[in-house]
Amino acid sequence: MSRYEPSQSEQKWQAAWEAAGVFTARRDPARPKYYVLEMFPYPSGRIHMGHVRNYTMGDVVARYKMSCGFSVLHPMGWDAFGMPAENAAIERGGHPKDWTYSNIADMRAQMKPLGLSIDWSREFATCDPEYYGQQQAMFLDMLEAGLVYRKNAVVNWDPVDMTVLANEQVEDGRGWRSGALVERKELTQWFFKISDYAGELLAALDGLKDWPEKVRLMQANWIGQSRGLQFSFDTVDAPEGFGKIEVYTTRPDTLMGASFVGISPDHPLAKVLEAANPEMAEFIAQCRKGGTTEEAIETAEKIGLDTGIRVKHPLDPNWELPVWIANFILMDYGTGAIFGCPAHDARDFEFATKYALPINPVFVAEGAEEAALTEAFVPMKSEPVRYIRGFAGAEVQTGEDGVASAITVAETQGWGTGVTKYRLRDWGLSRQRYWGCPIPVVHCASCGVVPEKKENLPIRLPDDVTFDKPGNPLDRHPTWRDCSCPKCGAPARRETDTMDTFVDSSWYYARFTAPHATTPTVAEDADYWMNVDQYIGGIEHAILHLLYSRFFARAMAKTGHLPAKAIEPFDALFTQGMVTHEIYKTTDANGRPVWHLPEEVDLETGTLKATGEKVEIIPSAKMSKSKKNVVDPMNIIAQFGADTARWFVMSDSPPERDVEWTASGAEAACKHLTRVWNLCDRIASLPDDLPPREDEALLRAMHRAIADVTFSIENFAFNKAIAKLYEFTNTLAKSDASKPVRQQAMRTLAQLMAPMVPHLAEDVWAHQGGEGLVVRAPWPKADPAMLVEDTVTLPIQINGKRRSEVTVPKDMPVSEVEKLVLADETVIKVLAGGQPKKLIVVPGRIVNVVI
Repeated sequence: MSRYEPSQSEQKWQAAWEAAGVFTARRDPARPKYYVLEMFPYPSGRIHMGHVRNYTMGDVVARYKMSCGFSVLHPMGWDAFGMPAENAAIERGGHPKDWTYSNIADMRAQMKPLGLSIDWSREFATCDPEYYGQQQAMFLDMLEAGLVYRKNAVVNWDPVDMTVLANEQVEDGRGWRSGALVERKELTQWFFKISDYAGELLAALDGLKDWPEKVRLMQANWIGQSRGLQFSFDTVDAPEGFGKIEVYTTRPDTLMGASFVGISPDHPLAKVLEAANPEMAEFIAQCRKGGTTEEAIETAEKIGLDTGIRVKHPLDPNWELPVWIANFILMDYGTGAIFGCPAHDARDFEFATKYALPINPVFVAEGAEEAALTEAFVPMKSEPVRYIRGFAGAEVQTGEDGVASAITVAETQGWGTGVTKYRLRDWGLSRQRYWGCPIPVVHCASCGVVPEKKENLPIRLPDDVTFDKPGNPLDRHPTWRDCSCPKCGAPARRETDTMDTFVDSSWYYARFTAPHATTPTVAEDADYWMNVDQYIGGIEHAILHLLYSRFFARAMAKTGHLPAKAIEPFDALFTQGMVTHEIYKTTDANGRPVWHLPEEVDLETGTLKATGEKVEIIPSAKMSKSKKNVVDPMNIIAQFGADTARWFVMSDSPPERDVEWTASGAEAACKHLTRVWNLCDRIASLPDDLPPREDEALLRAMHRAIADVTFSIENFAFNKAIAKLYEFTNTLAKSDASKPVRQQAMRTLAQLMAPMVPHLAEDVWAHQGGEGLVVRAPWPKADPAMLVEDTVTLPIQINGKRRSEVTVPKDMPVSEVEKLVLADETVIKVLAGGQPKKLIVVPGRIVNVVI
């Protein structure tokens, strides 16, 4: 009997696939296409089991669709720009480019042994000039189309690294790299006009039927549609030009509970007051020490300053409200001004309580008496309330009905307008760092901001930069920064900001359709391959990456780089669970935790192999390099083979849930694959003249397996597909069918296993005389006639305990079933020559014997 040797066979079959060009994607109008894509990785230098799970899922789908006759596109690339590369340059010396491309080479070398069906000829990194040059070309097209603009904006500013930080880079109010307290700073920034598409992006979510509902909900909440009232307060004693303060509110029904008007520290009125009043300037400077994220603003202490300005209430000109500058009001949502209703808003209540401002209830819970509030009363939408201060003309209604009634009154009386607004703000893409795509514009003293000429693209990053000083190296690189104006030829300066890395990942799916083109896309290729039929990635990217990609697809369609059908680029989305592992921890002499790699621990004794020290085992935690509970796929491949790793991560739990990696699980997976090979080898050595005793039964089991595995793969239930394969393997191992039928069943098993364990499947296919490569064999089809069950297996319960079973024709009369039951060896033994007290046959279900 030959041995299962994955270390040899896996390399052999990978070489065979490459030589045959099996995975090279080809545009073939004669065949339907299928585009499967996993979210591409950041080149950190090492892959982990999470990568293995993610890419194996995509590989299962790609191989399955290929065998179903589709022309499949399954590409791979690298999300390669960003701060980690600059961090490495600062910490270790060297250049971000060298670090990045070295990591890419390492990770590619780690991925290839997995046998993934990737078309490596389409590989690119977002830091390739050929890629970001086309990104620059699209930027210019979008600028011309009015989708990009420049304005002053308040940003998160890291005073140590001297760069703008995205909200995701602010952790507990500090810069994620420097640890410095983040400040609010006004800078001139570039923006994409994503807010113009807010309504469309929201409405289109209903059509994404093959996306997880939770992802659609997260996107809807981020876009944040609200219906409210926009109106103005007339001011008293305000500076010239500020006769009115415009506000937007989603709760106009609470207007009679107004206590104050609040404006953002960045409001135009606040800036005028700041310039003339040192006290206000000092207060506003204090406000700007906090971050701009909603979380930072919401959790920060609420502080304010009375401007001395008053406004008149729109429903009562004799009722004046004070105007305060408050640190919790955002300039870029609504109008940058609010009216505060402390009785029914927790934030306003906290502010009013701190500064002894009035708290006037507008409504109370139905049946409750009016009383002094100790906290804001914010009813649920459907919760009935009793109005105390509803304003004249508005119907006394709660929730959305009450808001709509208040808007109607305001519009009828002519002092307000109902408007729909969105929480979604325009996408600020400027980053003050080196390792990113240069923004292709030039600043000229005479011409202003001038787009670079397309024939000059790509604007390449200079290689001769240093990171010995804080800030953006491009700002202090005169030979790169200083240039000629493309319009007038006069001396000018390049834009030294680079693009947010979300830009790079917002169109890579389109570039894969023509990765080597001298234009961003090629119409024929984009029209054939788009949309992505199946997109796979982590739930952590459910909001920004997907939202920005959806916007970018629309912008690319508007500028002629994608067909109109591709404005929703991902037809189906699947968010996979994580791979977890135990954490092994000891403590040092100072009581600080010390983490240990799995290979350092003797799991039988729960001690360190080197010292015998007892370890604390923390179960089922997300794999983390810092906690050292990572499993190196290369070690698993070296020990068990790639197919074992693939089989385990697909088999242990539903793909949307977390899976815990265990050494015992890997060993069990390898043991089963060895069993499959041994079964294959045994069948090949059978004599040719075996009688066909169980041929029909095995063929029926084979067709049932085809149907079940096909259904499971189509529905992303890979663990269920593997369960069916276990079941069919057991049936085949016990079968007494003839050799040709067993060989047919074995070849079918190879085909059904091929998406999950492609190398072993090729071995089995070849050993059983399969023609060509199994990866190119058509997917087996289940014969509907073979799925109709003519027999049924009935469990036999004796005194309520299952003791045996009997297989009978479905239409066998009860009297005949009773005869077979009484002839069963187990029943005869239990009866010991006697007769049963009762014998109850439930047709098609069960037999009960009472003695």
